[in-house]
Amino acid sequence: MYQLRLIQSLDLPELAPYRTLKRSATHAAQGIFVVEGDKVLDRLLESQFTVVSVLLVEERLVEYEPRLRARLESDIQLFICSKQVLEKMVGFEIYQGVLAIAKMPPPPRLEEILSTAVPPRLLVAMDGLSNAENVGLLMRNCAAFGVNALIAGETCCSPYLRRTVRNSMGTIFKLPVLESSNLTAALQQLQTHGIRCVAAHPHADKKVLSQTDFRQDCCIVVGSEGQGISPNVLAACNEAAAIPMANGVDSLNVSLATAVFLYEARRQRGIR
Repeated sequence: MYQLRLIQSLDLPELAPYRTLKRSATHAAQGIFVVEGDKVLDRLLESQFTVVSVLLVEERLVEYEPRLRARLESDIQLFICSKQVLEKMVGFEIYQGVLAIAKMPPPPRLEEILSTAVPPRLLVAMDGLSNAENVGLLMRNCAAFGVNALIAGETCCSPYLRRTVRNSMGTIFKLPVLESSNLTAALQQLQTHGIRCVAAHPHADKKVLSQTDFRQDCCIVVGSEGQGISPNVLAACNEAAAIPMANGVDSLNVSLATAVFLYEARRQRGIR
């Protein structure tokens, strides 16, 4: 069940996370994150994530009220306001009139993910990705191609930024995400579990994607478009492979490159 409140003031303490949408560090310290958009909220409500509150413009109440009533939590706060009040609060136009605050889940344990994943296991690790939109799109690719877990290195932006969650289209609620404080050490740990780490590297030494064996347990490691994979992370990988490209183009957007690698992995594994 939920607690419905019609608001005309922006001063309620419970509304603080909505007044500070751009203060991601503050939200992270509180263990919460922001959900924006109806499709993402729909998938949040279908998930096991804890919903703290929902903020809707008045005309969306009839649509969401049954789904909120079906949630088991008894303390979800539902705030209703006019579109003018909402946009004054957040400081920009909210086209769909839908926002929510949810709790970050406890960080998953790598050992638990590996023990429950059906072999051959497939993971993705990110190094140096600071663009929230790219990370969100990469999450969608991971979910679409059946990745068991996504590892975010210490130089990546948080997977729980508002724009990241929005661009993931809610796939973050289904994809285990590990935030590592030392990606090099995390890759070495994967290798102790028999998981080969393959770097997606545009300058791989004469080895292209189709020549790489993805049929066994593996982790695909991707880097930023500007800097690529850092030298220490690249050195921690077992091998590197490149996507062959024509016309002098030497790189793709990281989310697109990841999708190409993941498709090749599924193709080799006989998944259609």
